[in-house]
Amino acid sequence: MFAYVTHYAVNYLAMVKKKTATLNLRVDPIIKEAIRDASERQHRSIANMIEILIREHCKAEGFPVAIQSSLFEASKNE
Repeated sequence: MFAYVTHYAVNYLAMVKKKTATLNLRVDPIIKEAIRDASERQHRSIANMIEILIREHCKAEGFPVAIQSSLFEASKNE
């Protein structure tokens, strides 16, 4: 599993030259309202809240996603 995550991070660095990427998705209006409420409670943007939830889910499933800033630092050290 670690090899997969490492491979993902290497491919990510090779493909992405910018700091963010756009992700468009359609969700049930109730889900949209729930994520809006949750993000407001934590003083986050909706985009940041979704990113946090995805990272937490991936970590719980055993394949944590590297933090973007650490990926850029790794590429500087190579």
